Amino acid sequence: MVTAAHPLTRATARPPHARTVRHLGPNWYASVMGTAIVATAGSALPLGIPGLRGVCAAVWALSLALLLTLLIARALHWTHHADQARAHLLDPAMAPFYGCLAMALLAVGGGAMTVGRDWIGPHNAVVLDAVLFSAGTVVGLASAVAVPYLMAVRQKVDAADASPVWLLPLVAPMVSAALGPLLVPHLPAGQARETLLLACLAMFGVSLLATLMMLPVVFGRLITGGPLPLALTPTLFLVLGPLGQSTTAVGKFADVAPGVVPAPYTEGFEVFAVLYGVPVMGFALLWFGLATAHVVRARRNGMRFAMTWWAFTFPVGTCVTGAEALGRHTGLPVYDWLAVGLYVVLVAAWGTAAVHTARGLVSGELLAGPRPAPLAPRPTTARTR
Repeated sequence: MVTAAHPLTRATARPPHARTVRHLGPNWYASVMGTAIVATAGSALPLGIPGLRGVCAAVWALSLALLLTLLIARALHWTHHADQARAHLLDPAMAPFYGCLAMALLAVGGGAMTVGRDWIGPHNAVVLDAVLFSAGTVVGLASAVAVPYLMAVRQKVDAADASPVWLLPLVAPMVSAALGPLLVPHLPAGQARETLLLACLAMFGVSLLATLMMLPVVFGRLITGGPLPLALTPTLFLVLGPLGQSTTAVGKFADVAPGVVPAPYTEGFEVFAVLYGVPVMGFALLWFGLATAHVVRARRNGMRFAMTWWAFTFPVGTCVTGAEALGRHTGLPVYDWLAVGLYVVLVAAWGTAAVHTARGLVSGELLAGPRPAPLAPRPTTARTR
């Protein structure tokens, strides 16, 4: 006589490594994005520091190792904990992070073209970027459609739940737009190059218009609903992502347009890189100040480390690359110095997030399940928001 195994027995029968990844969500890909942008942004700084490029190449190699590790871990997650994986897709707080998978693939691929080629060779860099760019673009476009669709028809959300996390799947096509031009010179001259460049321009439009629809919802929630919960406060920096990345994208369009599109459009891309990038970077700096003020307030009120701290890295890194692009196309040293200053902030943020993440992994706290809610609220003496 054969009897069915008890659910608890089946759970404990899983390999130890499988149980470890049960609560590993797609938000962990943010660590890959943040690491890769440190390498990419650092390689284009207008500085002649000896050994800087070698350090950036080593950081890129670390991002590649992190990406491969997380892809394996997430595959185990889907294989052994499909129930949890499906729950993530239906969770409005977790589903948007599937955009991070796309951006992690794209960021590591772009890094291969900028600094990774020093280690793996130019040919291998092109092949790796072509694979990761293709996969990241498909995943990004799918996320940009699927996540808002699930939010509308399967998930229960209202205006009070709005947060910058909702921007993540919408920003992924902008990362494709910014990194796709790196592959344009490696395609056959003619229609192939022009098609990829205009496809990147189309993805720029997809992401920009979608962001312009979502950003007022996020800003309205912040103004009318008050500060975000402490753990979510770092996500305010996510707004910098579409701003810095779009400025980077238009700069890249202008870089590769000569010889790819007819002369009038080449000049148009050059003009657009400045007329779009300057005001958008100005708004990015305004938002940087607003987000910093909220983070300082949250820190004073007891904000502790969470994986949301990785929001301090990739979005700031896109502003570094955006400032670098403006420096190239305007010739103004002020943008070079802005890039250097923001890069210092980026490195400090990355180091802080990396140290806390490593500490949380060693202690097991970051991979533990959510803590149960208290049975009754604690008494309070003052109303807090």
